[in-house]
Amino acid sequence: MIEALIHLAQASVFDLLALSPPGWGGNLLRGLTNSVLIAVGAYGIGIAIGIGGAFGKLYGGPVLRDLLELYTTIVRAVPELVLILLLYFAGTDLINRLLEALGYQRIDINGLVAGICVLGIVQGAYSTEVIRGAILSIPQGQIEAARAFGMSPALMLRRITLPAMLPFAIPGMANLWLIATKDTALLAIVGFNELTQETRTAASTTKAYFTFFLAAGALYLLITLFSNVIIARIEKWARRGMPAGAH
Repeated sequence: MIEALIHLAQASVFDLLALSPPGWGGNLLRGLTNSVLIAVGAYGIGIAIGIGGAFGKLYGGPVLRDLLELYTTIVRAVPELVLILLLYFAGTDLINRLLEALGYQRIDINGLVAGICVLGIVQGAYSTEVIRGAILSIPQGQIEAARAFGMSPALMLRRITLPAMLPFAIPGMANLWLIATKDTALLAIVGFNELTQETRTAASTTKAYFTFFLAAGALYLLITLFSNVIIARIEKWARRGMPAGAH
């Protein structure tokens, strides 16, 4: 079913790009590439923050737990568009002010890098809670058995905690990946040339709003359908050996 939808979305995208005014199809594909790069980078940063944040909230000291709680609460409470504007503009300005205070020259921060970092910070807060919940879902008997065998914390993390939490974390992390692909559109507000910004530029120039935004929607749908196929395979691999219907 999903494979059929992917083929249908692909055909729709090619048809719409063929109907668009000449010279703009490449712009949309360039914007799509930028969107995917931002989503992959932000998702990777979010996972790294999430793993560290989850273990910090579960096993860290009181100060670390309070700081992480403050981080996850603020990021999840403030609208993402506001966070992007705040981190993108205020964050880059703060970095340059610090450089000037240390005697260095101001730098121009690459828009792609800035976009990845901004969305990565947002993703990290949600990943922290997803991974924390997945760790808490691990049967405690497995952890106690690993400790009884004298496993070090690092070895227990690699052999027990991460593999055991993976089936519980995948559904939430899959949703975060799909959110990351859509959140890249918010970077259009700061003028970064991802898919939405390229679409808006093409549509406003040619006045073919319906064609271009429909094509952009089809491209986002194509990313989602393809991602669902990959996620389903990863989930099947992670749940190998588990009883059918186990959650």
